[in-house]
Amino acid sequence: MRELSLNVMDIAQNSISAGAKLIEIDVCEEPRADRLTIRISDDGAGMTAEQAARVTDPFFTTRTTRKIGMGVPLFKMEAEMTGGSFGVASQKGVGTTITAAFVPSHVDMIPLGDINSTVLLLITCNEDRDFVFHHRMDSREFTLDTRELRAVLGNEVRLNSPEVIQWIKNCLSEETQFIKEESTDEVFSGTSGDQG
Repeated sequence: MRELSLNVMDIAQNSISAGAKLIEIDVCEEPRADRLTIRISDDGAGMTAEQAARVTDPFFTTRTTRKIGMGVPLFKMEAEMTGGSFGVASQKGVGTTITAAFVPSHVDMIPLGDINSTVLLLITCNEDRDFVFHHRMDSREFTLDTRELRAVLGNEVRLNSPEVIQWIKNCLSEETQFIKEESTDEVFSGTSGDQG
C-alpha cells in the first residue's frame, strides 16, 4: 500500500533536483478537526507561473531524465480524493511550496506511513542540504533543524556519521511518541492542552 511519506520523499527529491539548499517539511495532524496537512517548502530554482499551473499535469515535467512526472499529480489526487485540497506556490529564483490537506476519516485516505524514516533518509543521503522537519499534533509539536545540529557538531562531525544517524533516529522517535501520547491524553481527558 502506498504511504504519504513516499509522496514527501518524492517532492523533496524534486526540491533537491531544483537546487534547493534548504527544504522544510511540515506535518500537522489535527485528529479532533479530522485534518492532516503536509507542506513541503524549498529555496530551489522555483517555477514560472505557467510551470506552476502545469505542475499537476502528469504529462508535464521540468526534468530531462524522464518525460512524465507523477509525484505532484499523485499527491494532489490523494489529497482531493479525501475531500481535502492541494496547492502550489512558486516563484522563479525563490523557491516552491506545496501544500496538501487531507481528511483522515475518509474511506480513500491512505496512511501517513513512516515519516520519521523518510526524514532520516533525506537528511543522511543529502548531507550537503539542510532540512527542517516540523511535526505537530493538535497543541503539541517539535522541530528538528539540521542547521542547529551542524552548529552544535561543528565541522568535524558529519550528519551521516553512524552516531549522529542513531541520535537523529532516536530523537525523531522519542519526540513523535511524546506528541502522540500528549495528544491522546488530551482527547480522552477533554482538556485543551493548556492545563498543566
